This record gives sequence, structure tokens and C-alpha cells, in this order.
Amino acid sequence: MSASNKNIVILISGTGSNMAAIVRAAERGQWARRHQARVAAVVSNKADAPGLAFAREHGIATAVVDHKAYPSREAFDTALAAEVDRHQPALVVLSGFMRILTAGFVSHYAGRLINIHPSLLPAFTGLHTHQRAIDMGCRFAGATVHRVTAELDHGDILDQAVVPVLSGDTAATLAARVLTQEHLMYPRVVERLIAG
Repeated sequence: MSASNKNIVILISGTGSNMAAIVRAAERGQWARRHQARVAAVVSNKADAPGLAFAREHGIATAVVDHKAYPSREAFDTALAAEVDRHQPALVVLSGFMRILTAGFVSHYAGRLINIHPSLLPAFTGLHTHQRAIDMGCRFAGATVHRVTAELDHGDILDQAVVPVLSGDTAATLAARVLTQEHLMYPRVVERLIAG
């Protein structure tokens, strides 16, 4: 990618709070101007994803590729890739994108596709991470930013944030504490990758 083409495309399924943190960091950060980087588009698989409104309010192109409109995961991923590719992304960022991507999609963006997962990988892949950490008696929990591979919640770890598990924590209170760290960590990793 040339220095003049550091487009970031973010995929969301809901509120996209990590997307919003990245957008705000790009707006106020010197790194975006220095590396001529911008969040070029936010794409969702759900038309009612609240994060789309945030993106539009910040002048970012949005699109919806509804997974329910396609007969297979492969067909959906082909349509999704076509939409993402319109923006010539230097980086594709998953931010609460609740679809398991096919190996073909992952391969197409090899080295440019990252995700944030609400656990200290390799522990607790998949769903219900906070409750599982509490149930196992973990004293610490957190979040991981990693490169996306065809294997769910695997791939090189790029950064991690750690928070204590407090007595009396519920999955909701632990999730809220982890999320505040996600909002700091994810923009930092995006900046580092864009800086190359």
C-alpha cells in the first residue's frame, strides 16, 4: 500500500463501541494525518446496527451486507469482500462482527485482518468469555487483539489488556471493566499497524 492509501474498513454487527473508539482516535491522533490513514467505511451484516448511525455522523461511508440474504456463508463472504474491496483497505478491522468468516475471506485479507476478543487468548475462545472466566475462578481476565486466521480466535497475538476479576463480579461488571481497556488497546494496535 502506498502512503496515500491507508484506508481502514471496520466490520460491525451492533453498537460498534470499539469502532467508535478507533474513529475518535483517528480524528484526534497525529498518526492518521502522518500516515494519511482514515476510516474509509463501516460495513455491517445488520441494517439496524446502531454503530452505522455513529459512522454516518462522522462522515464515514456505510454499507449493509445482510447475511440472511445469501444462501451460504461462502456467498455472503463473497459479497462482503466485494463491498470491502471497494475501499481498497490497508487494514480490515473486526469490531463485534458476529459472523464466522470463511477460510477464503480470511485468506483474501491475509496480514490485513484483525479482531478483538474479550479474553486473554488462548483461554476462552468463542462466546460467554467473562462468565467462563468467573466460573473457572480466574483472578485476571482481559482482551486480546489478534490477526485473524481460518481457525476461530487464533492467530498471532498483537496486544493484550489485563484486568482483575473482583469478588462479586458478574459477567456484566467484568465485561464493562474489560471494555474500557479494549477502547484504549484497539486504537493503539490499529495505529501501530498503520504506521507499519
